[in-house]
Amino acid sequence: MLLGTVLVLLLLSGAPASAHAALRTTTPDDGSVVTQGPRSVTLTFTESVGLLDDSFRVFGPDQRRVHTGEATHADGRSDTARAGLPGKLAQGTYTVAWRVVSADSHPVSGAFTFSVGKRSATTTQIDTGPDEDPLTGGLYDAARYLAYLAAALLVGAAAFALLCRPADRSPLRRPLVAAWWTLLGSTVVLLLLRAPYEAGAGPAAAFDASVLGRTLTSRPGLALLARLAVLLLTAVFLVWLSRRRDGRDRRDPVALAAGTTLAVGLALTWAAAEHASAGIQVPLAMTSSVLHLLATGVWLGGLVALLLTLRRSSAEDLTEVVPRFSRIAFASVTVLVVTGVYQSWRGLGSVSALSGTPYGRLLLAKLVAVTALVLAAGYSRRWTARLAAPATARTVAVRERVAQPVGAPLPPEATAEPGTPDAGEPEQPEAPAPEPGDGNGDECRRGLRRSVLIEVAVAAVVLLITTLLTTTLPGRAQAEAAQQAPAGALPPTTLVTVPYDTGTDSVTGSGTVQVTVDPARVGENGVQAVVYGSDKGVIVIPEVRVTFTLPSRKVGPIDAELTDVGGYWSTNSVNLPLPGTWTMKTTVRVSDVDQVTVSKQVRVAS
Repeated sequence: MLLGTVLVLLLLSGAPASAHAALRTTTPDDGSVVTQGPRSVTLTFTESVGLLDDSFRVFGPDQRRVHTGEATHADGRSDTARAGLPGKLAQGTYTVAWRVVSADSHPVSGAFTFSVGKRSATTTQIDTGPDEDPLTGGLYDAARYLAYLAAALLVGAAAFALLCRPADRSPLRRPLVAAWWTLLGSTVVLLLLRAPYEAGAGPAAAFDASVLGRTLTSRPGLALLARLAVLLLTAVFLVWLSRRRDGRDRRDPVALAAGTTLAVGLALTWAAAEHASAGIQVPLAMTSSVLHLLATGVWLGGLVALLLTLRRSSAEDLTEVVPRFSRIAFASVTVLVVTGVYQSWRGLGSVSALSGTPYGRLLLAKLVAVTALVLAAGYSRRWTARLAAPATARTVAVRERVAQPVGAPLPPEATAEPGTPDAGEPEQPEAPAPEPGDGNGDECRRGLRRSVLIEVAVAAVVLLITTLLTTTLPGRAQAEAAQQAPAGALPPTTLVTVPYDTGTDSVTGSGTVQVTVDPARVGENGVQAVVYGSDKGVIVIPEVRVTFTLPSRKVGPIDAELTDVGGYWSTNSVNLPLPGTWTMKTTVRVSDVDQVTVSKQVRVAS
């Protein structure tokens, strides 16, 4: 099951991860035309960001990279990024590719354009660098998931041993050791992959000493180092705990205090470098995050500990241990509900984001999984109640009164001291209580084991969805960026590559058409089309026709009326009156009888 979920995670992480800090504004504005070259480019985000050595890459009209200054925070504000530009910039369109690290430790990247004097006549595809290396992203996310699993098992098994106090703790030793080593190994992997994960590079970059040094001084790196330190202290605590010989019915306040402190410290290494560390109400959010992580560990990790205990402990021991865990699990679920509602509100921002954003849809999936988990837990509580029910109440002997006539002398036995052997009160035999390990007890044990196993399986799915949530832009940040960003925050120039094949064998019979819609907003737009043949070279053909239709509003088709301006087709007067996803149909005619029409989707901003 664990291998399957890791493989699913690797597959899901093949696509670029969603960013957490959203871009608010750019200076110069995205898609703007300035009369003079700016001295710098500045980005403003929805939360504080960290800068990389290569945070900015600027490409000129000739597609060559322009030298930029070192990336810094503008005016000391942590939610900005700025890089200086050369004093003189040639006329034409410039592409700015950027990459920063959001406050919750996830890399953010994108690109925008601005033009000096006037826009370039044609826009070609520019390689602005990698968004994310699939292998690095997959390994990093897999390590994050293993870290979540290991932390939950480590906290839950230790809490089960200290709070439920089973007579035989030996079944918990192996999972505790395995969880500790897994968390240690996954943390080391996360620390090594941190630099290539941020830069979008391959895993081989993890062994570059220079970038590793920068990782160790960043906030995510410091959080991982702190996790390693807490793990070393945890190892000492577990060794000390295993050597103690306290009675199982005796609470150990020293061990409880030490274990709680270590668990809180471990949870803080997550809260300090993820969603809770950025956005609104950071202190309250971090407190909620720590409580949420601890409750998750105590409940879900405790389920694994309970499953192992059910196989080894005696029935008499289970009648005490299982009810204790049931009460602890109920308290953990209560904490999870309260903190989960708060964190969902904080992340979503609105009810509409629940179904209208990827974060909200993942949250709905988690809600369904947690509901299934709670239903399975309710089924387990039924078996718990049957297992913990008292076998048979002892029969208490009660002396029966015999009615005596008024004035009649009392019998001799009535005058004896009560409670003495000769009091005439016959002793009643006590009914023997059935052993807890009878057939009914075995049935309860098997039923509880099956239901707990289902809980553990569903819990693994919940943790998988939780991992995906931590790599998804919160709905509140997405809405905030959409409201505050100007229209230029969306790509001003849409470049669509349209493959075509007319079925002929000539060089012009198949190829691609690169269609540029500029600025891809409501109103007047320029459209340029460059045709490439099967040999990848620019070719001349009799006709290229482009039309736009908005099916959702029944608008169109609007003919772009392209004209051949020598080497490419162009127009500057296409009026697209409404925002939305338009259907762009490109008709390529290579001869009097050979032509083909291909449809593509184009987004037009307001």
